[in-house]
Amino acid sequence: MSNDPNSPNRDPRGDRSGDPNFNWRGLILLAIAFALIGGAFVFKGGVGTAVAEISYPRLIELVNEGKIVKDKPLNLLVEVGRNTQVLAGYYEKDGVQTPFRTTVYLNYSRDLEQKLADKGYFANPKEESTLLTSLLASFLPIALFLLVLYFLFRQQIRMAGKGALNFGKSKAKMMARDKNKITFKDVAGVEEAKEEVSELVEFLKDPKKFQKLGGRIPKGVLMIGAPGTGKTLLARAIAGEADVPFFSISGSDFVEMFVGVGASRVRDMFEQGRKSAPCLIFIDEIDAVGRHRGHGVGGGHDEREQTLNALLVEMDGFDAQEGIIIIAATNRPDVLDPALLRPGRFDRQVTVPLPDVRGREEILKVHAKKVKIADDVDLGIIARGTPGYSGAELANVINEAALLAARKNQKAITQPDMEEARDKVRWGKERRSLAQSNREKENTAYHEAGHALLNVLLPHTDPLHKVTIIPRGPALGVTMSLPTEDKYTARKNELLARLIVIMGGRVAEEIIFGDVTSGASGDIKQATSLSRKMVCEWGMSQDLGMVGYTDNEDYVFLGRDLGRSRGYSEATAQEIDREVKQLIDNAYAKATELLTTHRDKLEIIAKALLEFETLTGAQTEDIVKTGRMSDPPKPKAPTPAEPQQPQVKLPEKLRQLPPELPPGLAGAPA
Repeated sequence: MSNDPNSPNRDPRGDRSGDPNFNWRGLILLAIAFALIGGAFVFKGGVGTAVAEISYPRLIELVNEGKIVKDKPLNLLVEVGRNTQVLAGYYEKDGVQTPFRTTVYLNYSRDLEQKLADKGYFANPKEESTLLTSLLASFLPIALFLLVLYFLFRQQIRMAGKGALNFGKSKAKMMARDKNKITFKDVAGVEEAKEEVSELVEFLKDPKKFQKLGGRIPKGVLMIGAPGTGKTLLARAIAGEADVPFFSISGSDFVEMFVGVGASRVRDMFEQGRKSAPCLIFIDEIDAVGRHRGHGVGGGHDEREQTLNALLVEMDGFDAQEGIIIIAATNRPDVLDPALLRPGRFDRQVTVPLPDVRGREEILKVHAKKVKIADDVDLGIIARGTPGYSGAELANVINEAALLAARKNQKAITQPDMEEARDKVRWGKERRSLAQSNREKENTAYHEAGHALLNVLLPHTDPLHKVTIIPRGPALGVTMSLPTEDKYTARKNELLARLIVIMGGRVAEEIIFGDVTSGASGDIKQATSLSRKMVCEWGMSQDLGMVGYTDNEDYVFLGRDLGRSRGYSEATAQEIDREVKQLIDNAYAKATELLTTHRDKLEIIAKALLEFETLTGAQTEDIVKTGRMSDPPKPKAPTPAEPQQPQVKLPEKLRQLPPELPPGLAGAPA
């Protein structure tokens, strides 16, 4: 629960520093027990050493010599039930008054009183039970020690019982209203989703407005979207706008090793919500507990199903007028149980999509407020160059740009920093320190040149952004293309052109070297996946037609899919394989034809990559159209971490630079 002192759900035990399971009370009781035992031994030892035990003849000598101290009391102690007496007093020894004790037997020393009287000593007779005193001195510390141990074990048993009872308590955390408050101004790029959930805020602020017309607010809202689109942030913004208690819990918090704990936590969570109504309860990653029932592998009772049943009953059992609204988030709606999605439980499903170009610019502006950015930075250019980026990735772009500028000791983030951060987030960081042989670099250069050349030659491709042979992420080289606008559908001509571009790397290796390498493994996987979707999902095969040959699920739901048979025959499966291979073979043949025809352009691009390592899309287009670069890359001095690369001599036509550029610039090493 929240540690807010004003929170009604604050832990009454207070804020304890350190480990909450550490038993300080038990440690103190144990220390007291050992202190009692030690004190008992010290006490017994002290009594034995302070009083001197002397014999009866020695007592007579002291009496006759007059060394018994008369100023101190001389007591004759009579032990009850025993035929002995104890004479206790003080005698002088080396000028020091020393206490003594002497045991006197009554049957043999009846003249002792007379001898003491003759010397002027008078004993005061006293009766005492030394047996009881010795028993108390011996057993009292042990009794106290056992008593302390009793309280110690009693405390441990209580704590163990309380821990066992807490297994069924909800782990929902209540957010403090005045701490890290987030509003709709902090959420950008999901305007439609904000409009849908704004009704929840209005209901929580003024419930009577809806009740007058007979309308009821949705009991539950399920937010669906890809990872990083801002589902959790949107839920926190709803709580910040409505200024109501906000309980947050993860779906995995309901799952426990003990049977029945998940269902108990569900009931306790809703009980807390009723006490704090109106309130919001946010369940993140609800697919952890809300999966389909009856699809588990094997038999027996499933603890997750029992938890889901409790959640279904609680959501359909409480009254909507109580002001409790459930918000859940997931990126796997396909695995959720249908009973959870029906009206009356999650009445509304809000899709939180990837932001468009305007949304990406707004998201960048929100995160740019937290860092220092130069005045010439155009966030619109970065937004147009980041199609398909989620809100989390855009936030990471700003953060990576800030880190990059800090490493360069800059005062603000510049446009090149933003460009480099964008490429790093999507394709990985450049690995300039990776040692490669000249043969491998040359093979990589021709491989990427094949991709880049086909990307420029074909009419239905996205514009080429950059091609580089600097290792980035897991790849030895990258050819990057970015669309000019957001795309939500793909045409067949565009997909076929993409297949041809994918084939360009392997074809270039075969044309130039007469051999192929394993560097095209990623291209092969990408081409196979794209071709199979064209045939099986998108109906782009003339022979198979517009028939879906897949259940359109990207993830395997094991318990459900084990008993499911394929929806088409073996002959159809063979036809699908032939169609997929035919698409790839046609793309390979077309790529071979184009690269063979423009082999001279292929060699120029590859040698330019060996010289400059990175070419922009405009520079590559110049080579394809004119055979030379009108604006070659600027030279870059190698850093100590980068070995000096051998210079590669370019063709003369590539060195024909405009007169306004300084001579020799194209030949400068990268």
